[in-house]
Amino acid sequence: MANRKLPDGNDGPSIRHRTKLEIRLPERADVFDQDSEYCSVLLDGEWRRMRFHDYDRIFAVPGLYEQLFHDILDCRSPDVVGKLLKEQIQQDGVTASSLRVLDLGAGNGLVGEQLRTVGAGFLVGVDILPEAKQAALRDRPEVYDDYHVADLTALSPAEHDTLLACRFNALSCVAALGYADIPPRAFRAAFNLVADGGWIAFTIKDRFLSDDDTSGFARLITACRDAGVLHVRATERYRHRLDVRGNPLHYVALVGTKQADIGEELLP
Repeated sequence: MANRKLPDGNDGPSIRHRTKLEIRLPERADVFDQDSEYCSVLLDGEWRRMRFHDYDRIFAVPGLYEQLFHDILDCRSPDVVGKLLKEQIQQDGVTASSLRVLDLGAGNGLVGEQLRTVGAGFLVGVDILPEAKQAALRDRPEVYDDYHVADLTALSPAEHDTLLACRFNALSCVAALGYADIPPRAFRAAFNLVADGGWIAFTIKDRFLSDDDTSGFARLITACRDAGVLHVRATERYRHRLDVRGNPLHYVALVGTKQADIGEELLP
């Protein structure tokens, strides 16, 4: 195991509990795909292995998500998508406080915190994990106006009506698409909760927008653009974070406007 040096000048996001944790990354990591990356964390005198995508376990440890992904692996996605969205609404003369945002895959509120910095006036988090909501309420209780634990592919009529009543005019989804955490069908359900003309801002691994895509998102986004459902305003390929070997992982940030609902026929 090896400790990674923190990036210079990056103090990471602020939360109420910033207890320093001892985290080790694997020394031999040459065969890992991003989906199987892990670290070891010293908790109660015992080293525990944590797979990066086991978010329920990571969120349960205060400060672990921030220290691992932002301090050690230098994640930049919330800042990038926030900047891109801010630039586009300013071009249109949209007041940030008028944004009513559905934050899909909200996790422990890092993206929501960035959206508040942009100036979003109303913000609702949705995540399938109860541990995510617990972490958000623990670490950033002031960020969300409401937070729902829900599977958007299996909403009850009452859950659907509650979300629809929020009158969303923006959707954010950061670093949560493409690895089966949020499938195309769940993204479609969230997209369709946003009013026509509303803002769509998300990030996704560059591979999932290429000819090598296995997630279905390359076909979905292309189909939405071709059908005039999504008008893409800006895209940016950027370094999402480092992998456990210290190599860059590249994602694409996209900001656009919704023109119509995504029909069932557009799903891959």
